[in-house]
Amino acid sequence: MTVLVTGATGYIGGRLVPELLAAGRRVRCLARSPERLRDHPWRESVEVVQGDVLDAASLRPALQGVRTAYYLVHSMGGGSGFAEEDARAARTFAHAAAEAGVERIVYLGGLAPERGPLSPHLASRRRVGRILLDGPVPAVVLQAAVILGSGSASFEMLRYLTERLPVMVAPRWVRTRVQPIAVRDVLRLLVRADGLPPGTDRAYDVGGPDVLTYADMIQRFARAAGIGRRLILPVPVLTPRLSGLWVGLVTPVPAAVARPLAESLRHEVVCREDDLADALQDHERLDTDAALRLALQRIGEADVATRWSSASWPKAPSDPLPTDPGWAGGSLYTDTRERATRASPEALWRVVEGIGGENGWYSWPLAWAARGWIDRAVGGVGLRRGRRDPRRLRVGDSLDFWRVEEIEPGRLLRLRAEMRLPGLAWLELGTEVRDGRTRYRQRALFHPRGLAGQLYWWSVRPFHGIVFGSMARNIVRAAEREPRTGGEPR
Repeated sequence: MTVLVTGATGYIGGRLVPELLAAGRRVRCLARSPERLRDHPWRESVEVVQGDVLDAASLRPALQGVRTAYYLVHSMGGGSGFAEEDARAARTFAHAAAEAGVERIVYLGGLAPERGPLSPHLASRRRVGRILLDGPVPAVVLQAAVILGSGSASFEMLRYLTERLPVMVAPRWVRTRVQPIAVRDVLRLLVRADGLPPGTDRAYDVGGPDVLTYADMIQRFARAAGIGRRLILPVPVLTPRLSGLWVGLVTPVPAAVARPLAESLRHEVVCREDDLADALQDHERLDTDAALRLALQRIGEADVATRWSSASWPKAPSDPLPTDPGWAGGSLYTDTRERATRASPEALWRVVEGIGGENGWYSWPLAWAARGWIDRAVGGVGLRRGRRDPRRLRVGDSLDFWRVEEIEPGRLLRLRAEMRLPGLAWLELGTEVRDGRTRYRQRALFHPRGLAGQLYWWSVRPFHGIVFGSMARNIVRAAEREPRTGGEPR
């Protein structure tokens, strides 16, 4: 029998798949865009089916022959109406699973207090869990609070707040008690939940061994990272919205994601029971210090399997680049640059694949930074998402305010813009050998949407020579320095 994983392009799902494979499961992944799983190291070991949890017809073939279905879908940062969409998706999935004869659904939800008003996102997570528990298929719902692991949104929020602010005026939720859990433990419990007795239909609280305030976690992180103790001054005036903006200003996590995280931290989230550990005879948990040290070690070794930004950004463009040269979908403006270089194709490709993140964009940093600030100001992802890996990219990776749409190692890197734009945009970087010489090719493309899109293109067109022209020159220069230095591109 097969297990189905939804949300395999996300942070938890992308890490759960190899754990299930290691446990001997036959794994099928449901993805709206299967190509985004193409470059994962486990891709050849799983079956991938295209589908959407909101589309019952697409779920039928995905659920055929499935014994256990892992439901790892939610709309963090999903904008207005996300709660109803989450609920509708859960109902659709539960009924499709029943029709297919699925024996169990496993869901990772959020730990929430029993009483009192909840933040919208925490309320939605609880509602989805209840829909699955009340549905026709027995469900196991794991409820976790803060998940600590390299690349998780909660960890990166904690990390950047601590590293960047030796003194911080913080919202009062820094005094709220939480019970964090290491991502390693979450994954193990998700895998082992499939071994609970048949018919088990209930929610379980899951947490680590420590109950801390958020301020305590900040100090624990400072100690694990070897930096000085932080001075924290809680103030009562920061509303959840202002808290989200504050976190979005200081950390790479955009306000649209930071706000639900901050809102959830208003609630004391401490496990009320530890029944899952008893049922599975699995009481092993990493404490907070060990979880933080492990996450920092993974980052230091550039061994981050997935990041919070692995999941699709809500309402971000997902249209692939039109490949028909005579495309009739409207205007498609281009800016093309090409330069010959004495660098080897391998050296040039190392620079191309290493672009973004700490390495930057090789041209007018202030202009790129300003574009990122503007994007954050209008609710976009901004320029600070960085990279999952400092040297290697794969399809589906987020890269600052781009996402990798296509990569042909040694030849082509195509990025699709996820910043807020009145249209669709792509950036292609490529290498080739022609007439015995290495050549660098660069192409920016823009498909405008309406008059606003036309005005946007022509307003920024005069700056392309500065931004894209210097980008091409500096990438080539960096590649030409590569053989002499023997180091990584800068």
